[in-house]
Amino acid sequence: MTAQTSNVSFRIDTNVKNQADRLFSELGLNMTTAFNIFLRQAIREGSIPFSVTVNTPNAETIAALLEAERIGRDPSVKRYSDVEEALRELKS
Repeated sequence: MTAQTSNVSFRIDTNVKNQADRLFSELGLNMTTAFNIFLRQAIREGSIPFSVTVNTPNAETIAALLEAERIGRDPSVKRYSDVEEALRELKS
């Protein structure tokens, strides 16, 4: 007996869809199969089958990110062509 199916339609960011299509293709899946796997696993576990959290960085992390951005834009900051060059300077 063939299972009865239903269509589901929803909107998703085009870039996200394209990235997912590429990933699923590499895994030998199409979007429909991937979503069926997700839904069946959610039903089996009785929850979303992965952790959903809000990873809000703390003040120290935010400050470090802002500092890294500032350094990245500052033309007066010394640049290194590779890690070995930076390590040589650190050791000198």
